[in-house]
Amino acid sequence: MSADDLAARIQRLEDRNAIIDVVIKYATSIDRADWEGYASIFTDPVHIDFSEAGLPAADFPRDQFIGFAKQGLEAWDARQHISPNHVVEFDGNDPDRAVCRSYMYAQHYKKGAPGGEFYLMRGSYDNHMLRTDDGWKIQSLTQHISWIEGNAHATEEKSAA
Repeated sequence: MSADDLAARIQRLEDRNAIIDVVIKYATSIDRADWEGYASIFTDPVHIDFSEAGLPAADFPRDQFIGFAKQGLEAWDARQHISPNHVVEFDGNDPDRAVCRSYMYAQHYKKGAPGGEFYLMRGSYDNHMLRTDDGWKIQSLTQHISWIEGNAHATEEKSAA
């Protein structure tokens, strides 16, 4: 093995870890309401496809998408997003592009909601990644919903408590 081959293999491992860190930060930033950190993981603009959840695919200015996420998610008393099973596929033609597929387990809690306090989404994400001068960023994100349980409208209901 040449030094060039070893350097390329090490770079690929470092890139894979950096990409997975971005995808995990997506979940943990939401849960901590760290909207600045959340914004830092996206390109500007960012393509978002949450059409399976009712938000049609579109290119958004990053700040507009962060505002949308903040408004919808901060209405919950608690949230927990878990992002396991990362599979990173690098673009064979462009070393600055990759796709990270990951599972989605997104649970939400609203104390005292009459129709039920919990809302749970399960599925996956396709995170299309781009290497930038500031590191790897999500350039395009597609959410796939496998199934939903609970009360999606809990934040809109008058609390029973």
